[in-house]
Amino acid sequence: MTKTVGIVLFPGVEELDFVGPYEVFGGLTFQDHDWRVITISEAGDSVKAANGLSINVDHSFDDAPRLDVLLLPGGLSTRKEVDNLRMIEFVQRAGKEASYVTSVCTGAFILHRAGFLFGKRATTHWGAVQGLRELGDVEVVSERFVHDGSVITSAGVSAGIDMALYLVSLLKDAQTAKNVQKMMEYYPQPPSFEEAPV
Repeated sequence: MTKTVGIVLFPGVEELDFVGPYEVFGGLTFQDHDWRVITISEAGDSVKAANGLSINVDHSFDDAPRLDVLLLPGGLSTRKEVDNLRMIEFVQRAGKEASYVTSVCTGAFILHRAGFLFGKRATTHWGAVQGLRELGDVEVVSERFVHDGSVITSAGVSAGIDMALYLVSLLKDAQTAKNVQKMMEYYPQPPSFEEAPV
């Protein structure tokens, strides 16, 4: 039986928030043909991301299949999406059926609005940690990713890759996650700079 990872896209979504995890889950599908990765937008139309990348989308909210994993990326436009009733209703419906509900960056605010972070530990982009904390009903921590029950949230942008690799280890096993990591050559050794001022 086919199992599905669904990544929800919306205008202004941050590219690496979803492309990073998409690459990881694509590596899972390469090793386990029972899995597939799909993209979903409100109307099923193509979506223009924050830096101008245009993405053709597989499904709309209305025709999306049942999801085993739901992923909400972030970006500045999540500020609008938290008030998009169609978005929130879809996340509630799809997330209720999913084994894991996940977010990258400020996608956590959509999960919060949909009711998935109440009483949970969670994280988000460093620049949005205080805003999520001020909502009052979630324990916000500054970690690369946080797993609490069926909910996994990750910090900003590149942290979604780490979260997705961790999730692959849960969906399949640690060896599969290591294989995906090796295929991606994901062993970060970034150049060293002084930390940028906040």
